Amino acid sequence: MAERFTGLPSQRQVIELLDGEFARAGYDIEDVVVDAEARPPRLTVVADSDRGLDLDAVAELSRIASAVLDEIDSPAYVLEVTSPGVDRPLTTDKHYRRAQGRRVELTLTDGSTLTGRLGPLHGAAVAVVVRDGARGALVVRDIDLDSIAKAVVQVEFSPPPPRELELAGQTGRQT
Repeated sequence: MAERFTGLPSQRQVIELLDGEFARAGYDIEDVVVDAEARPPRLTVVADSDRGLDLDAVAELSRIASAVLDEIDSPAYVLEVTSPGVDRPLTTDKHYRRAQGRRVELTLTDGSTLTGRLGPLHGAAVAVVVRDGARGALVVRDIDLDSIAKAVVQVEFSPPPPRELELAGQTGRQT
């Protein structure tokens, strides 16, 4: 089935138009979703950075995107700038780096699962702070990235234990 022309910019066009501006502001475009079927149509730009994305950053990126996209001739649409959200699987080195200190659930290629606090990357492996043995002592395990089938950040409702953060390389920093 042929794609219907909507007059909205394509995902590729939005990325090409905004990528340089977002990079200058210190952010990466993770994804762009163009929903021409929504009423009104919607452009969603998913952005991230090593320092995260707070409300001030969303406002700044929204102003940048709006100014750039207003230069193109297109029908009215709703523009949304957002963060990837915690349910996004970790798939690249920068995702693992940005999630350092966060609690993650890993599904390994052998089918087993592992839950722990994400530490730093070491080449092709990532450090994970886990509880080990009957006494539940904290240990750091290096897990090869190639052996991880899926990695997802877990939502935490209470502050992480300071010792876990320390072992994850996050001394003095709350996540």
